[in-house]
Amino acid sequence: MATDSKDPKKKYGDKLRVAKSEFLSMNGGDGTYSYSKNSNHQMIAANTVKGKIDQEIVNNLDVKHLSSLSNTISIADLGCSTGPNTFIAMQNILEAIQLKYHCQCPNSKPLDFQIFFNDRPSNDFNTLFNSIPKDCGYFVAGVPGSFYSQLFPESSLHFVHTCHALHWLSKLPEELLNKDSPAWNKGNIYYLNAPREVYNAYASQFYEDIDDFLSVRAKEIVAGGMMVIIMAGSPNGVPSHSNFSSFGTTFDLMGSSLMEMAKEGLISEELVDSFNIPIYAASPEEMIGLVERNGYFSIERIEFVKSTLEGTVAEASVRMKHSRAGMEGMLSKHFGSETIDEIFERLGKKLIEHSELLASRIKESGQLFLVLKRK
Repeated sequence: MATDSKDPKKKYGDKLRVAKSEFLSMNGGDGTYSYSKNSNHQMIAANTVKGKIDQEIVNNLDVKHLSSLSNTISIADLGCSTGPNTFIAMQNILEAIQLKYHCQCPNSKPLDFQIFFNDRPSNDFNTLFNSIPKDCGYFVAGVPGSFYSQLFPESSLHFVHTCHALHWLSKLPEELLNKDSPAWNKGNIYYLNAPREVYNAYASQFYEDIDDFLSVRAKEIVAGGMMVIIMAGSPNGVPSHSNFSSFGTTFDLMGSSLMEMAKEGLISEELVDSFNIPIYAASPEEMIGLVERNGYFSIERIEFVKSTLEGTVAEASVRMKHSRAGMEGMLSKHFGSETIDEIFERLGKKLIEHSELLASRIKESGQLFLVLKRK
């Protein structure tokens, strides 16, 4: 990389590119299909790596040095949604940092903690703030905006956390919607089992997004600060556009449901052809290459962590609600709110019909876990 890897302004200038997200947030409130009631999958995924985060804080975060700059430790959770998962994650990180601080500075006064909760402006921040635990032990602020753009002042953060958010693209690749493009994704809603050109368009957009994400975080995080990323991923050696994952299976079944509805005249086939799910599951090798090419962070840890979810018939109904909590807004905007019950009723039936396949795919699925340190 020709530019100075320690100064992102030398790459992008003072005005870093603002990436505009076209997609809606998770379902708000606390109703039947709300994210707050249907995010157990994300909670289990986060709990799977809790011990790994604790270990990295103990081994690689110099809290003594960071606290010498300020007695307040600033932490941001990017893509926080509405809780309760974000509060559990922040409490775990706070406790791990406090433990490290007491070991390094046993006679020093207690640290103050400032927690920034970030998500898209359309996120239900009212539900989030109404759910903050009493006597949480930290100061709270909400920061609306895309995490592909700069959100915080320069060198203002000591620790950044993001869980199951960074695999969402900032926007759909334009080639997917161009009928004259080899990447026009007719009849599909995702890149798995689609033509190679479709996968390439997804990958290209993801690579651009990650470079933007790392570059703006490099402005915000102090030298020696840490960033933990938990995101959907694929293991090394698996063909990039093959369907091995549980969420890929769910997307296939959703696409099948939409095509059935189009054939029955309930929605137009053109609408299905123009709908694509903006998620990319990178491998560890891909992320290593992207972080190293970007140049602003060292990789302290990266691994593909196998899923601990169990696939059962009962899980199918849970998975339907999980999918609805995350995708109802996007589907409603594209196909119309009057179609939502039908879409997810069909998806729920297909998930039950294919429960054995779903169970086997869950066993092979997993997530990427990355710990990065600002150089």
